[in-house]
Order: sequence, then C-alpha cells, then structure tokens
Amino acid sequence: MKTLLKNIGCLQTPVGSHSHVGAEQGENVKYSNAAIVIEDGIIREILEEGVLPEGSFDAVYDAEGSLVTPGLVDGHTHLIFGGYRQHEIAMKLKGADYLDILRAGGGILDTVRKTREASKEDLYTKSAAFLDEVIGMGVTALEAKSGYGLDLENEIKILEVIKALDERHPVDLVPTFMGPHAIPPEYEGRADEYIDLVIEEMLPVVKEKGLAEFCDIFCEDSVFNAEQSRKYLTRAKALGFGLKIHADEIEAIGGSELAGELGATSAEHLIAITESGQKALAAGGVMAMCLPATSFYLGKTFAPAREMIQKGIPVAIASDFNPGSCPSLNLQFCINLGCLKYKMTPEEVLTAVTINPACGIGRGDRIGTVEVGKQADLVIWNAPDFEMVCYRFGSNMVKRVIKNGILVERRRKK
Repeated sequence: MKTLLKNIGCLQTPVGSHSHVGAEQGENVKYSNAAIVIEDGIIREILEEGVLPEGSFDAVYDAEGSLVTPGLVDGHTHLIFGGYRQHEIAMKLKGADYLDILRAGGGILDTVRKTREASKEDLYTKSAAFLDEVIGMGVTALEAKSGYGLDLENEIKILEVIKALDERHPVDLVPTFMGPHAIPPEYEGRADEYIDLVIEEMLPVVKEKGLAEFCDIFCEDSVFNAEQSRKYLTRAKALGFGLKIHADEIEAIGGSELAGELGATSAEHLIAITESGQKALAAGGVMAMCLPATSFYLGKTFAPAREMIQKGIPVAIASDFNPGSCPSLNLQFCINLGCLKYKMTPEEVLTAVTINPACGIGRGDRIGTVEVGKQADLVIWNAPDFEMVCYRFGSNMVKRVIKNGILVERRRKK
C-alpha cells in the first residue's frame, strides 16, 4: 500500500537511531510545507517547500497545515493491573506517604491481591481500553511492566496479556519482567528468599517462554536494597535480558550507581538522585527515564532533568501509568511538565518522548523519528508547532494518528 501525507505545515523530528545526549537532545529538524511518502508502513520519501511526488497513491491524507511529529513513545508504564486504588487519596490527605501505605499492606500489595484475583480475559479487556485511550493521545509504542503478580503463575499471566495486546492492538508493546516490584505478603521479612525465588524459578521460565525483553527491580528503602538488586540484575543480564532499575525515587540507596556499574539501559524515577548517581549514569551510558507526573501526583520534587542533560545523560520522559502513584496515562501532560518543571526546551522534550524512549525500549532503529526507512508512526497535531503542544495543557492536542502508515480509527488488530 502506497500512501501520501501532504500539506504538513511543519514536520518536526529528531534524527538518528541513537540516544541523544547533551546539546544533541535539543536538536530537531524542521521541514516547512512538507509531504511524506509511505509504502507498506515504511517512510520512503520526505519532501518540503510544497513539492509533491508524482504517481498515484492508494490513500492520500491531508494534514491541513498542521504540525506533524513522530508517534510518541511511552518508555515506562505499569499497564496491567487489577482493581484501582482511589481509596488511598483519603490516606494521603491525612499525611500518609507512599512507603507508609506500602508498610500498612496497601499500595502495590493491594494491587497484587486484585491482580491475582483477576482473570487473564479481564486484564486484557481493561488494558486494551487503556491502549485505545493512549493511541488517541498520540502514543504509538510503549513499555509495559509486569510486577503485580509476585509469583510465577501471576507474573506469567501478566506477561501473556502484554504479548496478546501487542499482537492484537495497533500500539506496539515492549514487555519488561518486574517480578521484584515488592516483597509479596507470603515472603514478608524474607526479601533475600524472594529474590532467590525470582532468580531461580521465575527468570528461567520468562526467558524460556520469550515473554520479556527487559528486567526491572524496585531498588528502594523498605523494598529491595542495592545488593539484592545487583544479584537479580546480574543474573538477568547473564540470561540476555536488557536491564532497567527503579532507582532513587524516594531515597538514594545506590540504585543509580548500580545502573551505571552494570550498564543498564535505563534508570527510572531519579527524583532523589545524587551527584555520584549522575556521574555513574553518564559513565555507564544509562538513560534517565524521568516520570514527572509521578512527582506531580505525589507532591514530590522533580528529577533534575536539566542538570542531567548538561552532564551528558540522555533524558527520556514517560508517564509511569500505574494505579497508585500515577493513575494517568496522559503523556501530553508529561510534555507540559517537562517544560514547566524540568525546564527543558520544546525540542529537548520532543526528543524525550520520541527517539530517546524508543532507544530505551530497544526500538530506536524502527521508531522515534520521521526518517526514510523508519516505521510510519506519525502524529498530526491540532497545533501549528510543538511549542503550542508544550504550552496548552489539559486538552488532547492530537488531531489524527497514523500507525504503520494507516490512519487510526480505534480499530484493533485482528
């Protein structure tokens, strides 16, 4: 199928298939009065200054003078979960923080109970609706973590739901195994034993079944310490998984330093990252996956994204969609926060929600930029430029989405 997208007022995109660091994070190419030729879902030609290609097309889409960018990439979500946790709002208003709720048996453990009770079909239906919502807001690919099962049966159940969604829904999903997301109630006070269980029983099955590309762990006070995290991630690396780590969200206990030491693909959260943590990320080539909507929802400070860019750390911005600390999958709101709270330029923010997270989930060679040879995942915005997208908040600024060269009409894969 050959398709033409014409009348693009401004086509703005990073370029290249690598993580963008330092000054390069703020470098975007901007084409004026552009057109894109797409064939079989792949970008074949980019024209500008009103030039149009010759020949016939199976479909012609009109951008009507609007801004076009690459499809957005959400590099950190906890998409699959049972139940919700709206009752925690009252607890938070009375002063309970994230770890207080977790220690009381709530938080992640509450979601674990509800996820274990949910059928695979129920989880699939609920999560497919979330994907319908995100693609309507311009997200064409995302990472999805397990971690609300905390036993072999339910972790596999979650990963199989992720696989089914990737096969049937237009949004591309990249699976991450996060068995060590919390200490399950049946292992309370026995974190070392649980890590051994994950390493010896869960990781081999996940690998054998091919259900995850990355492994993640919550390295945090009252959860898993740096040594437990090192043991788990070292084994995951030996099995061929890419590495991610929840680090320095509440307390800096060595997660960022460990990420740099092991050459993790990304370290995530980083609200409390220290100078030594930043040096480790830069030295190890680790991506900083920053989650501003979580800081907003928890009333916490924001990760030092501006400082990390200046230190040569590639920065990505993701939603952290989950039922407890960030019940929002609106990556556009994260774009707003990237400018307002991280003090990033619009160009840096676009890089942070396209090519950098694409590289952070192992897809930088396929998506994240608008270039010849890349997958035709495109957003047509109800805006003349990306500055308008950064400026407006609280509204969905997406006009249309093109996924694999086809205009999305909220239809899922058969």
